[in-house]
Amino acid sequence: MMAANSSHSENDTEPLGEGCRLPVLMCNPSDEGTEWAAAEIVSRKKIGNLWFYYVHFVDYNKRLDEWVGMDRMDFDHVQLPKKEVKVASLRSSRPVSPDITTCDSGSNTPPWPTCNLKRHLSGAAAASAVNRKRKLEQAVAAAAAVTTSAVTMTTTSSTTIAATGTTADPRNMPPQTGSMRQSGSLGHHSDDVVTRMKNIEMVELGRFRIKPWYFSPYPQELTVLPVIYLCEFCLKYLKSRKCLERHRTKCQLFHPPGNEIYRRDTISFFEIDGRKNKAYSQNLCLLAKLFLDHKTLYFDTDPFLFYVMTEYDSYGFHIVGYFSKEKESSEDYNVACILTLPPYQRKGYGKLLIEFSYELSKIEGKNGSPEKPLSDLGLLSYRSYWSQAIVEVLVSMRGEDELAPNITINEICEHTSIRKEDVVSTLQNMQLIQYYRGQYIVCLTPDILDTHYKAMSKRKTRIDSKCVKWVPKDWSKRGKW
Repeated sequence: MMAANSSHSENDTEPLGEGCRLPVLMCNPSDEGTEWAAAEIVSRKKIGNLWFYYVHFVDYNKRLDEWVGMDRMDFDHVQLPKKEVKVASLRSSRPVSPDITTCDSGSNTPPWPTCNLKRHLSGAAAASAVNRKRKLEQAVAAAAAVTTSAVTMTTTSSTTIAATGTTADPRNMPPQTGSMRQSGSLGHHSDDVVTRMKNIEMVELGRFRIKPWYFSPYPQELTVLPVIYLCEFCLKYLKSRKCLERHRTKCQLFHPPGNEIYRRDTISFFEIDGRKNKAYSQNLCLLAKLFLDHKTLYFDTDPFLFYVMTEYDSYGFHIVGYFSKEKESSEDYNVACILTLPPYQRKGYGKLLIEFSYELSKIEGKNGSPEKPLSDLGLLSYRSYWSQAIVEVLVSMRGEDELAPNITINEICEHTSIRKEDVVSTLQNMQLIQYYRGQYIVCLTPDILDTHYKAMSKRKTRIDSKCVKWVPKDWSKRGKW
């Protein structure tokens, strides 16, 4: 095992900058072990005489990013960031415009490289170019003057789902299918240094203290606190336990606001309208952003419905997870964003959320699909649910004679409300589609059946369609919702 080089200390003339890569000792809490992994420096800070670095472990999910000291870094194998050199195209018949380079606030470096535009242009064209350059310089300077504390989340051209966030490397993202919508609750990850770093140390929700995975734009004054306290019923954020106790004496909620549309045993689902319950919906989005990397936060929650799953006890209805969907989706998406809170993960609640979303699609008479691309955990959950739902239909169609059922892909979609593309991709991923005598058939092997029966035996809780009390609404006829 390599040893960290202690020669690089606070006495060195220049600390490492952003973009440098080097081996960092990564602690793995799952197996209580350590290993050296390649990491990239995202930011740095100096506390006293010591430098601390915020690093992203290459080929690992961003939820493992953390601040590390110099004792966990190997400075003998540092890779400096490569500078990209842009070469002008020789085929261009027009003069090449200078590259736009934004500069930090207060820097002496000009935002534009020195370039004499009059050398290429003359007369009115040169004057027009100089005017455009001056306007762009002013716009760049204004953008650089904006403080990092005011983080604006913008709409991107494609959307994602989460249950949870994907890795920042786009090569690790699952393939996108279909056309992506132009607006929604999820979007591509921003490379802004501020949003790449976790800004919340810990949140307390009910009886759980949870360590966040990603950045979330909570108010700036709360990011310096060791713990943020959340009311587990209205999700209001507070700065101290005393404030939380005072809030609980005033808060009258013991369940999410909205209509309870499902209850069986201790599990309930509540439907929350993003327009009627704006404060709760915004607080829910802030909480979800802590655990979803690619979620783009929108404070305008009017176009969305939120379905919150809760667990009931003598104290009230405690939030377990949720999914959201658009009131009007042009692509017939039945889920925009989905999340199971970390204390309730690996207990079957994720599949329960997915199953309930498809139960609503069955009532609507539509084949639904989540927004793409899926997060890493979301992709695993959906593939597991799709495979179990499809095999369950195939097994149920066999009958008592154990003969192979004569069923088409469209009939599988009708039974499960899963979109055709998702059914085909799942069958291909499970290697169930075989080419036999000039046609494609679905082949269920004994190993797949054994795996299916074992998986289904672990799903103790299922959605009972008889317990759903919900009527779909035609939002296109409701004006502004």
